Amino acid sequence: MPIQRFVRAQRILYCAALVLAPAMFAQAPPKQQMADDVFKNIQVLKGLTVDEFMGTMGLFSAALNVCCGDCHTGAGGDHPKWEDDTRPRKKAARRMVEVMKKVNHDNFGGGQAVTCWTCHRGSGSPSTTPSIDAIYSDPVVVQPDVLPQASAGSVQPTVDQVFDKYIQALGGAEALEKLTSYTAKGTTLLYDASRRDPTEMYAEAPGKLATIVQQREGEMARVSDGHAAWVMLPLTVVQRYALNGSALEGGKLDAQMAFPGGMRRFFDSWRVSYPATIDGREMYVVQGSRPGLLATFYFDKQTGLLARMVRYANSAVGRVPTQIDFADYRPIAGVQLPFKRTYGWVSGREECTLTDIQPNVAIDQTKFTQPELSSR
Repeated sequence: MPIQRFVRAQRILYCAALVLAPAMFAQAPPKQQMADDVFKNIQVLKGLTVDEFMGTMGLFSAALNVCCGDCHTGAGGDHPKWEDDTRPRKKAARRMVEVMKKVNHDNFGGGQAVTCWTCHRGSGSPSTTPSIDAIYSDPVVVQPDVLPQASAGSVQPTVDQVFDKYIQALGGAEALEKLTSYTAKGTTLLYDASRRDPTEMYAEAPGKLATIVQQREGEMARVSDGHAAWVMLPLTVVQRYALNGSALEGGKLDAQMAFPGGMRRFFDSWRVSYPATIDGREMYVVQGSRPGLLATFYFDKQTGLLARMVRYANSAVGRVPTQIDFADYRPIAGVQLPFKRTYGWVSGREECTLTDIQPNVAIDQTKFTQPELSSR
């Protein structure tokens, strides 16, 4: 081969290597853990990832006010038989999922207009007749998932005004930029528990957050490394599972909120809705959305600080809500951080009280990797 052609060929190969090298050496995305591969005897909830399947089970429990043992044989014991079909409620649940799908398909273009909660509202048997007290008592307002935008005639601040006040209340943009990591220690009280469990939190910008609770039954963890996220629970049929889709986006949002200076840019679109009240305090209500994620934020009108966030993940039977309440803000490295967080979701509620936060410290990066399974 003439030397000119040889050199030209080498250049082509070199350029091709520059283009292909990132794809060749980049880690392949982890294979999604599918419920069909993990659980037995799935008949109607096929094609779901494990996290979406678990969220669906949580919505069943919330909508009908039942626990695992009401549908599954031996649940709560040492040898549950999840795949058994001996419980009538399990068979009824399958039939009702098919009914729900047909109603939505035939009347709402396949959207999730009707879910388990639509009729049951925390009762095993939907109520069919209104009570007189319900008719004449003060109405209980239940906000929809997608909130309406405040009308032009209502006196509400703009999204920018809400966030400007929030940033100033936290300590200002300059202080927020200087906070790049922190570790925290405290305790967590589980719902309906009497003893608090030791808790550790690790946060690093951008997008890394790990919360670890040493429960008596084993270690509970929620971890995000900025790209992937995991949940580990000691008393579930799947002790550890990865988050996917909208649940993964929710995990990324939780990590972003550890460094709220960038929260305004996290969503593609925002809207200001009508004000609300939490524990007697008036709140500005702002809702953000991006592909796969919807979240609502409640900002205290007086202090400007964030009091509550509610985000939603998708499931086969409706949106799965996660609510985090923030309180007891204290200055750390010039930034107001909440020392109390109440984390509520369909698998439990935890009240975390931090006692010590160390800012801008080096963190072992293994804290942000897939959590190691704890012994049962």
